[in-house]
Amino acid sequence: METEPKDLIVLGAIKHGVKKFDKIQKMTQIEPEELNSILEELEKRGFIQAKEKKGWFGMKVEITPTEKGEREVDERVHELQTKWEQMSVLYKSGDKEKLKQEMENNKSFIPSMMFFGIMDMMMFSMMFSMMGMAMTDYVAPENMPDTGDGGMDDAGMDDGGFDFDIGF
Repeated sequence: METEPKDLIVLGAIKHGVKKFDKIQKMTQIEPEELNSILEELEKRGFIQAKEKKGWFGMKVEITPTEKGEREVDERVHELQTKWEQMSVLYKSGDKEKLKQEMENNKSFIPSMMFFGIMDMMMFSMMFSMMGMAMTDYVAPENMPDTGDGGMDDAGMDDGGFDFDIGF
């Protein structure tokens, strides 16, 4: 699949059960016009199919992946996992220059890695720290995941520190 990462993100959302245009748009944060052209291209390539169904309020369109589309997502996610593992190994080896080069080579795949939950966000941020760079050099703020997982920012503990009372 010779596509941009946005195509993979849209196809992945559909594979994971998001069937309606507005929900796909909300999940992927892609503008409606661009999303429509991505969906048309995915349908033309045989990765998705649109079906009209009767609903309570008239006809509705459901978008589902084809078997070919599901295989494509699985293969591409495996490729992304391999790329992430390569970056992880370089980080752990401490080779800043090779890591920086690998991240530069895979810059366009980083949003997809985030979307599919492939990368360890803590390690990812430590990679940037090790190189003395900001994460926003590689990922636009609007593409940063909003995990909502009850992490430190969600708990209001944004100083990043710990408070120990050792009894003195």
